Amino acid sequence: MGQLIRFDPDCRRCPRIVAHLDQVRQKFPEYHSRPVQPFGIENPKLLIVGLGPGMHGANATGRPFTGDHAGILLYRTLFEFGFSNMAEVKNRNDGLQLIDCRITNAVKCLPPGNKPTPVEIRTCNCFLTAELTEYTSGQVILALGRVAHEAILKSLAYKHSDFVFSHGAVHKVQSDRWLVDSFHCSRYNTQTRRLTETMFQNIFYKIHELLYLTN
Repeated sequence: MGQLIRFDPDCRRCPRIVAHLDQVRQKFPEYHSRPVQPFGIENPKLLIVGLGPGMHGANATGRPFTGDHAGILLYRTLFEFGFSNMAEVKNRNDGLQLIDCRITNAVKCLPPGNKPTPVEIRTCNCFLTAELTEYTSGQVILALGRVAHEAILKSLAYKHSDFVFSHGAVHKVQSDRWLVDSFHCSRYNTQTRRLTETMFQNIFYKIHELLYLTN
């Protein structure tokens, strides 16, 4: 097996996504419109896995959860719990730094309609697998949504039935590694109150317990 690669900035492996990005680039030439690189420290205590870049968020700015509604709750909560130096983010040059934390996505490019196909998720999974092969002891992986949860399980060679997605669930996936599930902090979920700020904060209380009380 060759060396696993965490990220390929020039990846064009998914024809449907490539065609979509080419169209987006023509309409918004100032947008990033390429694979979005994971952001944060190399060996994090907390690895956050989202679905994929948003059209006017990470696809525009080139940094995960930056520029869209989902990032508002995420970065505010990371700041409140000591995982970042800023509560509000604007662009990739705003001075944001993550602390013991890294953010990546199950799919590194913007898919049409924000909905990647199962084939596209599998194709991109090699990069997430590379992210997960090296980790610090006592790591927590936070899955934002079912797609991220299932992509993580695939990378760790588990079946979907081994650990069922449920908001607030904590799964021990290795002797010193946990997978924590949350509903995605998308605009739809927060505006419909499927995910409230208190619910999201409670997820991070669980993460803190795992990281700092059980180690």
